[in-house]
Amino acid sequence: MIVPQFWAEGRIQQRIDGRQLTVRRFGWSDDSPVAAQAHADQRTREAFERIAGGEKLEHRERKVAYNGADGMPIREEIVERHGEDIVTRNGYGARCLNTPDVLFVDVDFEDAQRGNARGLTVIGAALIGALVAGYATKSWPLAVVAAILVAGFGFWRARTEGLRLAEPQGDPLAAVRARIERFIHQHPDWHLRLYRTPAGLRALAMHDVFAPSDAAVADVFQTLGADKVYARMCRNQNCFRARVSAKPWRIGIGDPLRPRPGVWPVAPERLAQREAWVARYEQMADRFAACEYLESVGNLQRVHPRALAVQTLHDERAQARGGLPLG
Repeated sequence: MIVPQFWAEGRIQQRIDGRQLTVRRFGWSDDSPVAAQAHADQRTREAFERIAGGEKLEHRERKVAYNGADGMPIREEIVERHGEDIVTRNGYGARCLNTPDVLFVDVDFEDAQRGNARGLTVIGAALIGALVAGYATKSWPLAVVAAILVAGFGFWRARTEGLRLAEPQGDPLAAVRARIERFIHQHPDWHLRLYRTPAGLRALAMHDVFAPSDAAVADVFQTLGADKVYARMCRNQNCFRARVSAKPWRIGIGDPLRPRPGVWPVAPERLAQREAWVARYEQMADRFAACEYLESVGNLQRVHPRALAVQTLHDERAQARGGLPLG
């Protein structure tokens, strides 16, 4: 897991073949600001030489969704450290728990509905293919056989990808929980702790620890329908992540984290502005939960001590048992 304590930015500006070339790169370190600056200068020089040599690279690194989803370390303010686990403040001001080996899976209702649509698309495409095959052969018996075979393949593919052809209507939470029930039926040795989030459902694996690159992680992400950007961030940064405080716009804070765009680190002269926004946010966020505990499913006797430690920290910071409104 890569969440550096110190950050710096390097900058080189020179004229190359009659044009001015400016290159910026970030550097990081857990040792000191000086070490972070040295790393930034080194990365800037390397990038400058490659660009000057004709290589097509970005002249400046920008913050992207989840920060680390595209391979950069997570560039966020560290709020708390608990051994291997770190709480950071993300780009819009919420606190997030980052852990190297305890598996979180957030499934949004919209993602689940898209998964259902993909299931119907798979079967529809299979049936269309069967009709085309039957028409091409000019044989109705062969068309029927082709329809059965191709549709059967479509059903098999939808099943293996965890796609549903139909879900309970009117209750998106029931649709997501149905996916989890199927997963537990196929993996009875798993123990999942389930939480309601404002947009869906969160699952926390309690029975074991995982590396984000594990095949089992890819399987549960795909089967349950985890966000693809989140899944890529987990692989690139060797960590799992869960938001443990409310989103500002859900709790009545209309203005964004200052100074914009919430990039860390902040220039010293603007730190007071950020701290004022954070203080107002935390006062409001304390009245809301990031998620609410629902139930545990699977083999409840299997509890890994690392998972238990992270679960305790997560539930306390997210106020998952306080009966508060979700934010």
